[in-house]
Amino acid sequence: MARRNLFQPPAPPDAEGKIPGTAKQKSRFPNTGAMSGVKSTLKDVASNAVREIPVDAIEEDGPKDRLSFADTDVKPLADSIKSHGQQVPIMVRPIADRPGRYRIVYGRRRLQALRSLGIPAKALVRSLSDEQAILAQGQENTQRLDPSFIEKALFAAELATSGYEQSVILDALAVDKPMLSRMTKVARSVPTPVIEKIGSAHSIGRRRWEELADQCRNGNIDVNRLTETLDLEAARSSDERFARVSEAVRKALLAELIDQPTRYPPRSINLDDGTALAEMKETARALTFKLSKASTPEFARWMRDNAETELARLYQAWQSDQSTD
Repeated sequence: MARRNLFQPPAPPDAEGKIPGTAKQKSRFPNTGAMSGVKSTLKDVASNAVREIPVDAIEEDGPKDRLSFADTDVKPLADSIKSHGQQVPIMVRPIADRPGRYRIVYGRRRLQALRSLGIPAKALVRSLSDEQAILAQGQENTQRLDPSFIEKALFAAELATSGYEQSVILDALAVDKPMLSRMTKVARSVPTPVIEKIGSAHSIGRRRWEELADQCRNGNIDVNRLTETLDLEAARSSDERFARVSEAVRKALLAELIDQPTRYPPRSINLDDGTALAEMKETARALTFKLSKASTPEFARWMRDNAETELARLYQAWQSDQSTD
């Protein structure tokens, strides 16, 4: 009988992460002594084996840590793979209820390059939970070329929206709570279509994105519509697209500040005895009331607790007046 070569790696794990033939070997190789160590080593080798998987069998849904890749971004990598082969494997995980199908964990840019070449992907296959996949995705990006700040911010916001615990998001991105808060605020303040038009903007750091987020949040400007009026396709890079959007928003805010006092001057609302009750301010997009906590603190607290009911009552009274006109 031919002896089995213990240094020959076994077949890769199947979709359930099992080593073929393991059940038969249990009676021959008990989990004790040196043989247990050999079995453990063989399993490690199998789990680290690289497999070739058809690119059409790999799906790309799930949280993304990169903005979409342009063909010009992928072509240099595709040319390199065509000349020298795929040097770094991607990671995928099996889709439990769809045998033979996999979901990307990391390596989306490499996968897109392989798709353009029409060749199989060299991949590590791991049976990971959703949280384990997110951690692996974040750690791989930390070790390799980092995504830009805005890509990390979008990734963080998507994970939070998907219900991942904050501790998982912090570990995946290797950031602390204050930085995560800043990332989330930027991603939720700047409209996503505007971010997608700008792109990854690798040279644009946190401070400049925060400035743009503050302008989007505090101004009365339709940033989506404003961005559509800009010729961003003529820009040479995503950094330049960011600069054009940022400058356009800055100018629009300046024009609003110049025009607002003459077109929509603030108006004070006072009681009969002269007590300042509120200030009413109208802009092109909103009508706001600011109650004075200094002059009428009790009324301000009451209004805070009853604003929804009272505003609904006023709206219904207005509707009733409209119907009788």
